[in-house]
Amino acid sequence: MVELNCLPYGTGQEEGVCLQVQLGPYRILLDCGLHDLSIWYEELVAPGTPVDLVICSHAHPDHARGLWDFHQLFPTVPIYASEVTTQLLPLYWTHLQPPSASTPFFCQALPWRSPLEFLDGLTIELWPAGHLLGAAAILLSYTPFPHSSNTEVRPYTVFYTGDFFLSNTRLVQGLPLEELRGLKPDVLILEGSYGTTRNIHRRQQENQLSERIYRAIEEHQSVLIPTPAIGLGQEILMLLRSHHLFTGKDIDIWVDGMVANGCDIYLSLLPYLPASVQNFARHQPLFWDDRVRPRVRRLNPEQRRFLGEPPCIILTDEVIDFAEYCHDSDANWLILLPHYPGYPSLGDPLQILAMVNHSSPLDPSPATHSSLKLNLDYYFLADHCDGSTTLQLIHNLRPQHVLFVHTPSPFLTDLMSLDELNSRYHLHIPTSGILVELPIGDQFLQPPAPDTRYEGEVKEDGTGVIISLPVHLLEDPRWSSFADTGIVTIRWQGEELVIRGMTQREVSNLGRDMPASPDLECCLNCVHYRRHRCCHQSSPLFGFKVTPDGFCPAHTPAQTDDLDI
Repeated sequence: MVELNCLPYGTGQEEGVCLQVQLGPYRILLDCGLHDLSIWYEELVAPGTPVDLVICSHAHPDHARGLWDFHQLFPTVPIYASEVTTQLLPLYWTHLQPPSASTPFFCQALPWRSPLEFLDGLTIELWPAGHLLGAAAILLSYTPFPHSSNTEVRPYTVFYTGDFFLSNTRLVQGLPLEELRGLKPDVLILEGSYGTTRNIHRRQQENQLSERIYRAIEEHQSVLIPTPAIGLGQEILMLLRSHHLFTGKDIDIWVDGMVANGCDIYLSLLPYLPASVQNFARHQPLFWDDRVRPRVRRLNPEQRRFLGEPPCIILTDEVIDFAEYCHDSDANWLILLPHYPGYPSLGDPLQILAMVNHSSPLDPSPATHSSLKLNLDYYFLADHCDGSTTLQLIHNLRPQHVLFVHTPSPFLTDLMSLDELNSRYHLHIPTSGILVELPIGDQFLQPPAPDTRYEGEVKEDGTGVIISLPVHLLEDPRWSSFADTGIVTIRWQGEELVIRGMTQREVSNLGRDMPASPDLECCLNCVHYRRHRCCHQSSPLFGFKVTPDGFCPAHTPAQTDDLDI
């Protein structure tokens, strides 16, 4: 039996992600996001190296910050990543940027979707993982050498997602799940950053953030947004550049610190960005632009003390002294802090207020900021999969073992207690420093996934449409809930027709919600009224639950056939 195990050096809970996978005779290090590499110091006096090679999934610090120190300790161990990641990593080690093309960076680039054999029987293939430009999901495959010509051997596979996201964002295409369906790896190592939580649609998150910033500007507040150096900062900047609330508005957007350096690197990677972004860049600059409103400019340190009047937007680093921007003036400030589900917030609002209200972090005496108006709020812009999409990936890949990393402790229990997971897969929660054995039989033991697709017929009889479904659909335990009232609602979702059973409560409210006249201008007769909520982005009620007899200036009359209760 081929030896297969995982030794975590960091699982992403209190430290960065760093995993050593033993696959047959080879040891592969997946990511190195550690601050302290002392665990390998004793290896320096022993012959050989601790691992055969290192693969970095993406360029965020919690996955990559220890790569340079590891390279210093073991310069003969090769380090690989995607082409884009190798170009993003120098952002963290500016002194290492090669002076010429003949001096390569210590991390070597690998192509997408091309299995390459690095050692006898060991192949590696990278797939786009979403989440961040250049982020890769890694497929490791080891095929043992047959003992004889009559011996049949099969490959043993490990699929590591890194941080992944199935949805498309402004600057990154999502993980191509269709290409990976039915992969059946022996081991799946994936992150569960958001646990079983359910996120609203990414576009709604963007609209909520845009509306919060726009509302602050309308209230004469300047907005300070701390973000990571790459990824979220550029996403927000692109959002503000293209959102209808800000197009043509006389607003200055200032970018400071490492976030500005990250923008410069993104501009050099324009051919790797989505086609829509490349098309945008053909007509106007992607980031730095003094001509088209809103204007986007790089912030110089000497300009910080002049900010606040008129209101502006500032994107800067997460670890900063907010007092460098929020000075004693008549300016009104809103600090928007990123929220990460399951993790502590970036900072306690009271501590941040105390920090801003002191002239120096070393000076305990409060400064006089009688006219300074400071407000704090949190924003959420998802770049990890929520519970439903995480399960979608697992069920489509159909592994035998599943290891959850990069999962906050409150979410681990929720994931492990899901019947649809623990009844079908071998689940593991790795702990730093403790070896996880992953025994694999000669045959794939995973039971076949149930087929949840049904074929039926559609007929038109002159009075309506009849949909006939197979009788074995009644055997599904969800049918009784679906057919409880015998009434369904149907709506288009792209080119697919989605059917949903109505609950007794919805049916009982149906008659009560119907207005006396279909000509009455109210929410129930509006085309944007969906499931008791307003879906019109221009409406002040957008996203809120509204009463059927409500009304707003964005009312758009709907035909009777368009009504969706």
